[in-house]
Amino acid sequence: MASDPLPALLPTTDLTRHRRLREQGSQDRRELDAILDAGFVCHLGVVVEGRPLVVPTVYGRDERELYVHGSVASRSLAGGTPVCVTVTHVDGLVLARSVFEHGVNYRSAMIHGEARKVTDPEEKLAGLARLTEHATPGQWSYARQPNRRELAATTLLALSLEQASVKIRTGPPDDGDGPDAELGLWAGTLPLTSVWGVPVADPALPPDTAVPEHVARREGTRHG
Repeated sequence: MASDPLPALLPTTDLTRHRRLREQGSQDRRELDAILDAGFVCHLGVVVEGRPLVVPTVYGRDERELYVHGSVASRSLAGGTPVCVTVTHVDGLVLARSVFEHGVNYRSAMIHGEARKVTDPEEKLAGLARLTEHATPGQWSYARQPNRRELAATTLLALSLEQASVKIRTGPPDDGDGPDAELGLWAGTLPLTSVWGVPVADPALPPDTAVPEHVARREGTRHG
């Protein structure tokens, strides 16, 4: 049975409502998808034994869920507990005439919910494939896939994208029409761009081992 189509706007809940800088907020689901698709590292926040813990980890997604993985020994990947996942891209510094007005151009997504531990073997394998392909398209079919022992040593969590919040800041400083404009100081933005570099071979490889095409073609392309 086909799933119901997703609404174009993200729902507003107590957890996702924009309370500050509302003009930077967005409810457009396409903005959420674009932010998630532009990265592959998220920060997973969870309370463990009464203390907050924030763990950087890789992720992948489908239309409805975000997948994160790690070791079965990781305390942050217990499943069944409330979590908050964030993904942020820094696009540049906003350098104003006064330090108070300095800022950052960015794209950010925050996802709230209760993480579900994936136990079904087929879903687990499919989720790990999504995660691998999200970071490096083509790698899942190129490399050896996990065996039973490796799957047993890996925890995969699924988090619904239903409760998500998006914020985006673009453009120049906000003090161009204020009193500080009379100071005669330079103001503007300092863009930041991340680009994939030249692939570096493992020294243990035979010297005639070619870089696979799906890796080589990313050289010089933008990330983020």
